[in-house]
Amino acid sequence: MIKGSKVGYLSFLLLFNPNIYTDNFLYNTFNNHGSIGLINLPTARFYDESSFGLTIYDGNPDQKITMSSFPFDWLEASFFYVNIQDKPYCIYEFDPVCNQDYKDKGFNFKLRLKEEGIWPAIAIGINDIAGTGYYSSEYIVGSYGINKTDFHFGLGWGQLNGSKENFTNPLGKLNDSFYERPSDLEDRGGQFQPSRYFSGKTVSPFFGVTHAINEQFLLKLEYDTTVTPGKVGYKEAAQDFSFGFDFNLTKNFTIGISTDRGNSTSIRFIYKNDPQISKPRYEYKDSNHKETDSNYVRFIRNLSENGIGVNKILEGSDQVGVQISQFRHPNLDIIDEIIKRASYDAGLDKPVKANLTIADLKARTAFDESFEQNSKLIYQRQVKKKFKTNTRLEFRPFLASREEFFKGALMIENVSEYSFLDNFFFSSNIKYSLADNFDDLKYPPVDTYPAQVRSDIKDYLINYDKGIIIGRAQFDYYLSPKRNHHVMLTGGILEEMFNGIGFEYLYFKEGSNYAVGFEMFEVKKRDYEMRFDTLDYKNVTGHLNFYYRNYKRIPFDAKISYGEYLAGDEGITIDLSRSFANGTKFGIFASFTDVSTEQFGEGSFDKGIYFNIPVFGNLINYSWRPLTKDPGAKLVRKNTLHDLLIRFRPIN
Repeated sequence: MIKGSKVGYLSFLLLFNPNIYTDNFLYNTFNNHGSIGLINLPTARFYDESSFGLTIYDGNPDQKITMSSFPFDWLEASFFYVNIQDKPYCIYEFDPVCNQDYKDKGFNFKLRLKEEGIWPAIAIGINDIAGTGYYSSEYIVGSYGINKTDFHFGLGWGQLNGSKENFTNPLGKLNDSFYERPSDLEDRGGQFQPSRYFSGKTVSPFFGVTHAINEQFLLKLEYDTTVTPGKVGYKEAAQDFSFGFDFNLTKNFTIGISTDRGNSTSIRFIYKNDPQISKPRYEYKDSNHKETDSNYVRFIRNLSENGIGVNKILEGSDQVGVQISQFRHPNLDIIDEIIKRASYDAGLDKPVKANLTIADLKARTAFDESFEQNSKLIYQRQVKKKFKTNTRLEFRPFLASREEFFKGALMIENVSEYSFLDNFFFSSNIKYSLADNFDDLKYPPVDTYPAQVRSDIKDYLINYDKGIIIGRAQFDYYLSPKRNHHVMLTGGILEEMFNGIGFEYLYFKEGSNYAVGFEMFEVKKRDYEMRFDTLDYKNVTGHLNFYYRNYKRIPFDAKISYGEYLAGDEGITIDLSRSFANGTKFGIFASFTDVSTEQFGEGSFDKGIYFNIPVFGNLINYSWRPLTKDPGAKLVRKNTLHDLLIRFRPIN
C-alpha cells in the first residue's frame, strides 16, 4: 500500500512536471511594489543574475517607482520612491501649511533560502529596511509550480500582518522581544531598525496563485494581508482577496491591472531585461579586399571593419604580435573571437597574440618586451589627431525631491572628444534644456553641514532652462611609465558642480586579484549657471584606494577608499559591486566619516546604490542615494584608472 502510494506520487510529479514554471522569465512578473510576486504580496521566485526591472505603480492612495536588480539568482534588491496622495507632508519650518503629498523612499531585499524541487522554493524578505516604516514588513514565502500554475503561501509581519486570521508570532518562543514591534516611526528615516524585523504579537498567513494562459497573459489571485487603513492610508478592505492580470506586451514590457481588496484599482507598468537577450552577440563583418593586398593588410582591414584599431604588428619566428586599441566591445571574449576570425580570413599561418591598450594604458600584455626586440616590425600606425562628436536627446531625472514626486528635464546633449595623442584627450559635455520642471524646486536644503557641496543641487537644477550648460570640459593625459603602473592627469570642468585639477595613480598587476592606488584633486565650486564662473568654496580632496576581485572566492568586486571628501570630512567608503560579461553591473556603497550622526542628520551616514544596464544595445548608467547630503561626497569622475582597465579583464 505504501509502495503504491509512492509510485502514484512520483507519477503525479512526472505527469505535471512542477519545474516548468520555476523562475520563468515570462511567467513571473513584478507586483505593485517592485518585487517578483502577485499583486501586493511577494513570491519565492527570482530572475537570473544580471536581470533588472523597473515598476511604475499607480494605485490609491500611493504612487510608486521601484527599481529592482538581481546581482545573484538568489538575491532580489530594490529601492523605491513613493508619493502618498492626500497625506500631508510638512517640510519642517519651510512648509507650515503642509500643502503637498507625503514622499517616502526605501530599500527592499529578498533572499532565496531553498530552490524548488520536490518541495517548494523558500524565500525570506524585508521591505523598507531602512526607511520611515510606512512600508515596513517582513515575510517568509514558499512557491510551487505545476505546469503553468504557480502556488504561493507564506507568513507576513508588519504591514503584511493585516489578516483577521492571524496567530501568535512563533518567533516569540525564541525571545520575548519578538512580541513587541516598535510602533513609532522614524519620520525622517535612513536608519536601520533591526528590533523591528519579524517582530509583533501576531503574524498573518497569506497565499495566492498565478496561472499563465499563454506567454502573454497571466492571471493573479491573492489572499491580501496588507494592513488597512494603516500608516499608508489604504481604504479598509471590502474583501480579503485581490485579483488581476498581467499582459506581456513584449518580452520586456508588461502592463498589469488589478482590483485591490475590493475597493480600489491599481495599474502597473513593468520593464524587465532578460540577461539572455542582453548578452552581447557580435556578428562578424567581412571586409572588401583587393587581390594585391597582403595578408597583413587584409588582417588590419578585417579588424578595423569590426571595431578594433591596430597600433602595431610584429612578426616573430612562431607567432604574430598585434597591439590593438579599442573601446567598442564590452569584454575580452568578443575581442579575441574577432582577432581569431580576422587572422583566419586574412590567411595568417601563425598564431596571433594581442596586447590591448586603452588610451595608451597597457590593459593586457600577451607578449613581452623580449618578443618585441626579436621580432620584425610589420606595421606601425601613425598617430593622428581625431575629433568625435555625438548629439542626442537625453532625459535628466531628479527623484526624491521634497517638492514633488518626479522632476526631470528633456535635453539636447552633445558629447565630443578630441584626441591630440593616443593618450591625450579633451572631452566635453554640453547640454541645452528643451523642457523641464525644475523651477518648482523651492525648498532649501535641510542639511546643517557648513560646507554645501551637494545639498545645494537645486540651485543648479533651476538654471537648466537659462541657456547652454557645460556639464564637462576637461583634459586627460594617461601613461603607463612602467609595466603595471598607471597614471592619469586631469584638469578642467570635471562635473556640473566642480572645476579642478588632479591626478590618479594605480598599481594593477596583470593577473592579480587586487589593485592599489591613490588620487588627489584641487577643486573649486562652480557657479550655479554652470558655465565658466566659480563660487568661493574650494578644497583639496584625495583618497587611498584598494580594489579586490576574485569571483572564485567572493562573488563581487570590493573597493575600499580612505581620505578626505569634498566637504572636508574624513572617513572611509566601502563599495561592493558585481559585474557581468553582458555589461550589466550592480553596486552598493556606504561612507562613514568623522561627521557625527547628529550633525549629518537624517540617515546618519551616506549610502546608495548604482547600476549599469544594457538597454537597446546601450548602457544606462544611474546612481541613486536616498539623501543628497554634503558629508561623504566625492567627485563624479568621467573615468577612473581601475574602471578603464578592469573592463577588459576576465570575470573569473
